Amino acid sequence: MSRRGSVLFAAMCVIWGVPYLLIRVAVRDLSPEAVVFFRTAGATLLLLPIAFRRGALGEVFRRWKPLLLFTVIEVTAPWWLLSTAEEHLSSALAGLLIAAVPLFGVVLSRLVGSTEVFDRVRLFGLGLGFAGVISLVGLQLGHVNGLAVLAVLLTALGYAAGPLVLTRRLADLPAVGVTTASLAITSIVWAAPAAVSLPHHVGGKVIASMVGLAVVCTAAAFVVFFALIAEVGPTRATVITYVNPAVAIVLGVAVLGEHFTLGMAIGFPLVIAGSVLSTRHPKDKTIAGGPTDSSLLPEVVAEVSVKG
Repeated sequence: MSRRGSVLFAAMCVIWGVPYLLIRVAVRDLSPEAVVFFRTAGATLLLLPIAFRRGALGEVFRRWKPLLLFTVIEVTAPWWLLSTAEEHLSSALAGLLIAAVPLFGVVLSRLVGSTEVFDRVRLFGLGLGFAGVISLVGLQLGHVNGLAVLAVLLTALGYAAGPLVLTRRLADLPAVGVTTASLAITSIVWAAPAAVSLPHHVGGKVIASMVGLAVVCTAAAFVVFFALIAEVGPTRATVITYVNPAVAIVLGVAVLGEHFTLGMAIGFPLVIAGSVLSTRHPKDKTIAGGPTDSSLLPEVVAEVSVKG
């Protein structure tokens, strides 16, 4: 990997491990609706000039049906669900549960008829990963809000499903156009709910968190991520998926004083190991009707890993 690729890779490992911390801080004063609105509206304003300059929006909006479907299941609903969940869960636990995205991606790609070969190692990895998710929740110390956990898992499911729409209906469109359009639509959807839920006072830390979410973790993150894909390719870029949760744990414990629990100690390595094994691609294997589709899952994991 080149020096530039290494810098971009390190940046993305941190940038997409930070949102869980910032969301946890933001929901102290702001409603989930307001968090999603300010994050998407701010990022839209920053990305719009880039999208316009590249002429990336025209064709995107002409395919409004798949665009709306992608936006709802990848951004609009998941970001609200995640923000709602973090009113009740630690940022570290939320980040670790989101690490199950590759596992959901494997299951969904199989359900929609992917030609992926599922050998014993991949199936074992899938089981191992979901055992890790169960450990994350079942071995937590103290009470765990079940609805909040469900909300995060639904977020992970949305992150895994969205790229399936993207790769089948929107893959030939400019990525910056699809991203900007999705953020703009989401900001419009949550504008009114955000307005009616605004508090009279918002703390400085919350404002700083929202600026970080919009500017660094969304607008700048997408620009850096596209550069990383161009530099090292989608397959290598997927490795950030396995590093982001570790960043979320460290920040949650170090900055917010969250507890590193037995469930995290056992569940985290299981989820990561399961994700690595279940998303591996058997070499030199084909199935009746054609070669193994080795391109879908790397793109899926790469795309879904961006939405902390």
